[in-house]
Amino acid sequence: MLSFPASLRIFIALEPCDLRAGMNTLHAHVADRLKENPKDKALFVFTNKRRRLIKVLHFDGTGLWLMTKRLEEGTFFWPRVAQEGQVKLELKPEAFAMLTDGIDMHGARPRGWYER
Repeated sequence: MLSFPASLRIFIALEPCDLRAGMNTLHAHVADRLKENPKDKALFVFTNKRRRLIKVLHFDGTGLWLMTKRLEEGTFFWPRVAQEGQVKLELKPEAFAMLTDGIDMHGARPRGWYER
């Protein structure tokens, strides 16, 4: 498990992306669609339509990281758009950990396929 400082901001893109894209395309997506500076020390999280894959873009001050996680079973919980035109949501580190661990954040319980 990766760990990040509690002060790190975490944004998820609410709309699915074509995750065949590399870091340059996701970098542009952060600037153009999410209206954030990709070089801010933040995590930018993307999923595909099936929600079995996430990619996380992060600039650590010296370079750009692109991290990927694919679920072997089930799907990632993904929040829905709450307001018209909303394209991103900021998560607390605890919520991000739940998302990457396969926890359903609505019920705060593991999904049926989740086993630790």
